[in-house]
Amino acid sequence: MNRFLKKILYSLLVLLGVVVLVFIMFQGLGDPARMILGQTGDKKTMDNIRSDLYLDQPKWKQFVLYLDDLSPVCIHSKADIEKKQLKGFFIGGDIKFGIKIPYLRTSYQTKKKVGEVLMEALPGTLILAFAAMLFATIIGILLGVTAAVKKGTWMDTSAVFSSIAGISAPSFFMAIIIAFLFAVVLHAYTGLNLTGSWFDIDEVTGEKYLTLKNLVLPAFTLGIRPLAIITQLTRSSMLDVLNQDYIRTAYAKGLSPRVVIYKHALRNALNPVITAVTSWFAELMAGAFFVEYIFGWKGIGKLTVDALEKLDYPVVMGVVLLSAGIFVIINLLADILYAAVDPRVQTR
Repeated sequence: MNRFLKKILYSLLVLLGVVVLVFIMFQGLGDPARMILGQTGDKKTMDNIRSDLYLDQPKWKQFVLYLDDLSPVCIHSKADIEKKQLKGFFIGGDIKFGIKIPYLRTSYQTKKKVGEVLMEALPGTLILAFAAMLFATIIGILLGVTAAVKKGTWMDTSAVFSSIAGISAPSFFMAIIIAFLFAVVLHAYTGLNLTGSWFDIDEVTGEKYLTLKNLVLPAFTLGIRPLAIITQLTRSSMLDVLNQDYIRTAYAKGLSPRVVIYKHALRNALNPVITAVTSWFAELMAGAFFVEYIFGWKGIGKLTVDALEKLDYPVVMGVVLLSAGIFVIINLLADILYAAVDPRVQTR
């Protein structure tokens, strides 16, 4: 348990470091008042906006106020709570202590809360990353086990060669090739669209409806690199495990090859695979920028590219912080999975 608590503490320190870095990189970059109002805003209005964004304060105070906005545990004035429409539990008089949903400020372009903008885009990225990782994990483990069991055969050679090719291919390049091949050249056979998200809107009723066939190409593209790495790791780990004495003992007891391989060997070979799955899932969540943009998939990646094009820095800052939070949470979950898969790994 002590080890797990230390992991939580280190994770909080990592998040604090990310907050500091994000503040230094983006706070005060350009003129937020001009970005919000355009070229037609008068001086008084722009001064009011700068005051609302704390840009008239010293840098150290700007950072403290920014940290107070982000932190779930906070101290805010009653006026700030009403103006920012903070959601949470607050106690006190004019100055209140509270526990709240982190406030990521407001988009320069849409004037919507950044938290709301991110929550609208997050389901698309979650669906895409989960589908890509599910495809990569299932196929990668099967290919890795097959390559290890059939070591030295054409199956092993093909799996190794394919995984090397998959690792070497950049996602944006593969996205262009796959989109052109399956959505343009072979569209008559596949029926897959070049662009599209996980939902469409009915032109008559205005209601959203699922269109998960649009998920096939981006999920396949995004899953290629983790598939290749999982295949390599599974193969390498299985080769080590298959040479252990307890595997030979299991065969000597008359257990079937399927039971020995999948029940005994694979379970003890999964730790490095879990590391790959958890780290790659976090990376897919945070880094699907080009794939989402090329396929027109409505998620965090496309939102980030659009925000960068429009210099909407609060949205970009929110995306960076959300991505860091996802990495931290998934790494914590990985520790729990290690203990569940391999009893030798202790969380205390």
